[in-house]
Amino acid sequence: MPLLLGVDTGGTYTDAVLLRDEEAVIASAKSLTTRHNLAIGVGAAVSAVLEQAAVAPEEIVLASLSTTLATNALVEGQGGRVALIYIGFREKDIAAQGLAEALRGDPYLLLEGGHNHAGGEAKALDEQSLIRFLETYKDDVSGFAVASQFATRNPAHELRVAASVKEITGRPVSASHQLSAKLNGPKRAMTAVLNARLIGMIDRLISQTEDKLIALGITAPLMVVRGDGALISSAQARERPIETILSGPAASIVGARWLTGADLALVSDIGGTTTDVALLRDGRPMIDPAGARVGPFRTMVEAVAMRTTGLGGDSEVHFTAEGLQGGVTLGPKRLLPISLVAIEAPEVVHSALDAQLRAVTPGEHDGRFVRAVQGTSREGLGPREAELLARIGDRVHPLGDILRARIEHSALNRLVERGLVQVAGVTPSDASHALGRVKDWDAYAARKALQLFGRRRTGAGNLLSNTAEDVAQTIVNRLTQQTALALLETAFAEEAQPFDAPPEALARHVLMQRGMAGHRGFVKLETGLSVSVVGLGASAAAYYPAVGDLLGCEMIVPEYAGVANAIGAVVGKVTMRRSGTVTSPSEGKFRVHLQDGPQDFADQEAALTFLETVLKDEAMAQARLAGAEDLTLNVKRDLRTAGVEAREVFIEAEVTVEVSGRPKVAH
Repeated sequence: MPLLLGVDTGGTYTDAVLLRDEEAVIASAKSLTTRHNLAIGVGAAVSAVLEQAAVAPEEIVLASLSTTLATNALVEGQGGRVALIYIGFREKDIAAQGLAEALRGDPYLLLEGGHNHAGGEAKALDEQSLIRFLETYKDDVSGFAVASQFATRNPAHELRVAASVKEITGRPVSASHQLSAKLNGPKRAMTAVLNARLIGMIDRLISQTEDKLIALGITAPLMVVRGDGALISSAQARERPIETILSGPAASIVGARWLTGADLALVSDIGGTTTDVALLRDGRPMIDPAGARVGPFRTMVEAVAMRTTGLGGDSEVHFTAEGLQGGVTLGPKRLLPISLVAIEAPEVVHSALDAQLRAVTPGEHDGRFVRAVQGTSREGLGPREAELLARIGDRVHPLGDILRARIEHSALNRLVERGLVQVAGVTPSDASHALGRVKDWDAYAARKALQLFGRRRTGAGNLLSNTAEDVAQTIVNRLTQQTALALLETAFAEEAQPFDAPPEALARHVLMQRGMAGHRGFVKLETGLSVSVVGLGASAAAYYPAVGDLLGCEMIVPEYAGVANAIGAVVGKVTMRRSGTVTSPSEGKFRVHLQDGPQDFADQEAALTFLETVLKDEAMAQARLAGAEDLTLNVKRDLRTAGVEAREVFIEAEVTVEVSGRPKVAH
């Protein structure tokens, strides 16, 4: 019976599972994700399952990896410094579709060039300006993104620019037409920028994972989960890391189906950084037709239709002084839990917490620590950031010892955004340790930090709480409430007869909230979910039963809920989709838009058949490159016509080809 290895690298934990012939889990294990060298966490988890199952590494015939690192990086605003070359667009287009937010101050060049909607050259490419820009920034960025006007109708300028980038800089380049076949230049540009930003991170993860597996004696091919739950080869994931956004959550939905057999359910997966909610209908995850949305970004990547919220076990806890009672909110950023950093540097953490508890008045940075992430790319740092990073060095410090002036706050934020520095503080994970629900890390340090947090003053001037346990329960209650809101938002968005209001407003509506509390007065209100929820994640068993009680629904937390991502990583299929367009620039002319430029036909059927053949060959080749066998093929034509003078006139057609198969296993 063949053995399959699934690995999931999350923000906090790296999980590994061994499956025998896709039928039974024979071993599962967790280890802490080691950001400075991901191979350490991967190696620890994989070694643990090999030992647990008492099997030889050469018995493994397939290994597969899912990850939330790309998703987390986009939610937290992290990733390498990149440069955008934007061809045929104007300054105002930088503000469109979230592109400016995705660039977040990184350099860009508005370059003359681009094509028109029919694929003809609109303006000649300004190669002199391009060369000057590349010479200026070649040593200052980790990668380049290129997006040209109507590149999906003719990618010639993107291809020329990409070739120049490689020749002059040697840096990775992301061309927008290779990431999506759809129009909407700014959105394609934004997707290319995010892809370029993620290349270094995903490349490191895959390289370190492959090296570690080989060192352990596992020679099976490595697959990677794409955002729609399908598998691709590690080489393909390296080229298009943006396709791995929502990889971990997509794998968790595939895993949820395998674990529960559920046909219709909401799947809610809580990680360290995010909570991901998706709908399982007819046993399949729904694909988002508008493209994957992660944090503030709506990309053009095909992925599972999912709501990703910055809410997890390691979410930052914020104090709110509003009202007489005061309270807390969670996320969207992730912190290192105090209980975890205290394992790494117990003397530093405990002595600082003790000193802060002895102080008469609370300090601004009480219960906060900072450390650098070793082995990360450091291009483009300003002098203030470089000095701060040098001050942090390779040790854990109380935050108050590092920040010497208020102006350094923004420098610290920039280092955190670049993924060069991590801040530790109070999180729901600390609350769970303080309440005795979880016993992995230092609960004593967590209680001290929670006690410090409780010393803050509410609107009435009172302390938030006198005990660590009260603060912990307040945090857990808030997590329950915010998880319920995320589930309700997804449910409202899926209603067959939509309400005349956005899902976010409906989930938070006073009637909805009072109904969940079972309001009884002159009016009787009862609200909740009428669909089951599958709760997944390492902390699902600790948090989700209370969420089910609040929503009045069946909450299913399966036996292997904590490693569902790793299970989903290895039971999925290889699926390749390729799309293309046929337009009609003039009557009797049918133009097929291809990677190497447009091609014209005098016959509609001939044009469509030719495009189908090209897409079929591409998809088949990519599926085989990914290591798939026993391929099945599905072709879909979407024709758009218009009635003109009592006859149907061809306007445009989109052809989509899908090829699927199981990954080939090593023999």
